[in-house]
Amino acid sequence: MTTGSVPNSGSDASSDDGLLPSVPLLAIDRQNGPLREQFRMVIDEVCDSGRFVLGPDVTALENELAEALDVPRVIGCASGSDALLLALMAFDLKPGDEVILPSYTFFATASAVTRLGGVPVFADICPDTFLIDPEDVARRITPRTRALMPVHLFGQTADMDALRPLAEQAGLPIIEDAAQSILSTWHGRCSGGLGDVACFSFYPTKNLGGFGDGGFVSTTRDDLADSLRKLRVHGMEPRYYHDLIGINSRLDSLQAAVLRVKLPHLDAWTTNREQNAARYTDLFTRCGLTDVIGLPAADPRGRHVWNQYVIRVADGKRDALRAHLSSAGVGTEIYYPVPLHQQACFSYLGRNAGDLPVTEQAAAETLALPIFPELEPAEQQTVVGRIAQFFGRSPTPPDIARADKGSDAVAAPRQLSRTGLIGSADDVRC
Repeated sequence: MTTGSVPNSGSDASSDDGLLPSVPLLAIDRQNGPLREQFRMVIDEVCDSGRFVLGPDVTALENELAEALDVPRVIGCASGSDALLLALMAFDLKPGDEVILPSYTFFATASAVTRLGGVPVFADICPDTFLIDPEDVARRITPRTRALMPVHLFGQTADMDALRPLAEQAGLPIIEDAAQSILSTWHGRCSGGLGDVACFSFYPTKNLGGFGDGGFVSTTRDDLADSLRKLRVHGMEPRYYHDLIGINSRLDSLQAAVLRVKLPHLDAWTTNREQNAARYTDLFTRCGLTDVIGLPAADPRGRHVWNQYVIRVADGKRDALRAHLSSAGVGTEIYYPVPLHQQACFSYLGRNAGDLPVTEQAAAETLALPIFPELEPAEQQTVVGRIAQFFGRSPTPPDIARADKGSDAVAAPRQLSRTGLIGSADDVRC
């Protein structure tokens, strides 16, 4: 499946049913295109400086992120996966130590634990938010547990009101996997400052995405910040002197320079995502589809930043719906079709089908729809309309002509200059 190009407003912009011929899952060029000249300028500046690794742009980005998230320390690194690994290394995770984390997440969350010889202990999720279930976490804490690693999945912060007391009672640190949740909040505080350490990704599909891999770690603890800065450069401080064994995980100056151009726009882009999520919910309700699909829930205690808009499709119809949407040119993705506890590489842990029933049901029912900030109202109407067609409903109810919560008339998407779409879903699913 490829991410299709955006139709122009000419004769091919719609089909006989009033819907567009295609809607991409992602269209990163719409975001990057208007900033292209700024990107070229800062890249030229880095090239002229000759400082390509951990240069001034990296330091500046770390400071700007710390201010944006209201956290004391930010440490850039080479990827979100490395951020998780560095966080566990900072806590000196030993072989056999257990870390509790959800099974319904990207592979990197668990692989960081196993790379250090630790044991991932998979917990179930809450059915309404897809986030780790604190009650199941409580059941899985043992004397071997060394950390809790909640994932702020799809852009929504885990229930820290319930998780923090568990961690405090057991004397455990909390490592936030915040790869999908930059600017999400919990009671007004940003993810990244809710636990001991938090791990973020700059992968291009993230809400703040670079031109390749990159990531950062934030922490509220000065002692951990010192360790993390050493660990990302082979445990070296000063140069050629090592009191820790670290890894090579440095953020490139080129990536930092690009991200500094994008960071001032992040809050506005996030607001666009929130508006797109509200519009989807409104459209699905107007189309009378809430009896056949489950809509994602947003906890009112925090800000959901909608890295993904994930619906549920019950009764074994998810894959058929996805095939229908693909044939209609609508991009979708499944996060995650095989839970981690059922992956072949973790078979040694002895988990069986049915061990995490809510997770397994989500893996069979969930489907992610286009939600990027530049998504047009007419494209969202097309996504919802194609889903309505699948269920034998009218794709254009009489009142859908004013789809943006009764305020903005739906129009065909504006013509956009093309700067090169990302190619396939496999390139962008992480």
